[in-house]
Amino acid sequence: MLKQVKHVSKIALFYDLVFVYMISKTTEILHHLEHGLVSPTSFFFFTLIVLIFINSWMIQTIFTNRYGKGSWGDIAFYFTDMMIILYMSNSFDTNNITEMRILFISAGLLSMTLCLHYFINYFQVNKKIDKKISQTYFIILLIRAISLIIGGILDNAPGLIIALIGIMISWLAPVLTKKEGLQHPIIFAHLLERLNLLVIIIFGETIIGVAEYFKVNTFNFYSILIFLAVAFLFFTYALQFDQLLEENQPHASGDLLIYLHYLIIFSISLITVGFKFINEKEASSYFAVLCLYVGISLFYLGLSLASKYNKVRFSLSAGVIVAISVLTLGGCLICLYLPDFKVISITTCLITFLNALILVHHFLPGIKKGILS
Repeated sequence: MLKQVKHVSKIALFYDLVFVYMISKTTEILHHLEHGLVSPTSFFFFTLIVLIFINSWMIQTIFTNRYGKGSWGDIAFYFTDMMIILYMSNSFDTNNITEMRILFISAGLLSMTLCLHYFINYFQVNKKIDKKISQTYFIILLIRAISLIIGGILDNAPGLIIALIGIMISWLAPVLTKKEGLQHPIIFAHLLERLNLLVIIIFGETIIGVAEYFKVNTFNFYSILIFLAVAFLFFTYALQFDQLLEENQPHASGDLLIYLHYLIIFSISLITVGFKFINEKEASSYFAVLCLYVGISLFYLGLSLASKYNKVRFSLSAGVIVAISVLTLGGCLICLYLPDFKVISITTCLITFLNALILVHHFLPGIKKGILS
């Protein structure tokens, strides 16, 4: 079967720029410490807000993947959604996460624009399956919009529960629509490229975070190690998704690819915060280490799940998974035993380097074969 081709448009790239600000603003929630720790409430709301934003991005991307034509209507929806997302990014106080009314109502409005887009698409498509997909997403987004708006208006515990129900319904949408989706499969290469670009943007936030170590009064040898640790993590991501993964997946639903990127996105945010905390006196050293290594572990878990889409010659062996897991756990235990900034910097850089080396050593013969064939 011929590979389906769809290029990422400049408008879609422009749309992604608002997520640079969104990720930066939302990650600030985790920067505020109480007795050296981030409170469970802050973690909960951070997860909730990121889920709302990224889920909206995923739904928009799936629509563009299947039906986007770069029309004036599509562009108008992109620009409208961007303005709503920018407003949403400023609708909550990162220092005191108690007021969610404006966030939920604006998120409901964003859901309504996505809902309207599918409503219009229903009358533009001719095939029965496309009308079914449009109808299904319309209903899902309408439920989400209504639940979020009600949750915002109530602005209390029952309202939060109602909003959460709507969010979870839309989050599970790819699974709920899998049967219909396989009859009009997504263009896998396009979805992969969009997700890769989003991850690059989020890694950009990590670079901004570690840039604090590269100021005139903070730069030293350990600054280089921290940057290299980030670079090795990005290298492993690029190796998996650029070299090992098979882009031509005409019968894939893309569900796993979407969900594993939630793990990767959350993991990068935790890594960013972890690198910030390891050199802060106000932060608990043990908490900083756990934050950093839980993020790294989730990152590698996402990459291992992505191996399902690998080319045949690049199947991931159990030995590689075990080796990476043992190294990562060992690095975490060393840092917990000696929670010193220098030890954490050296250990984390070494662990991410060794894990990258394991992947390169395991897959290099196959990569060379692919280049020469």
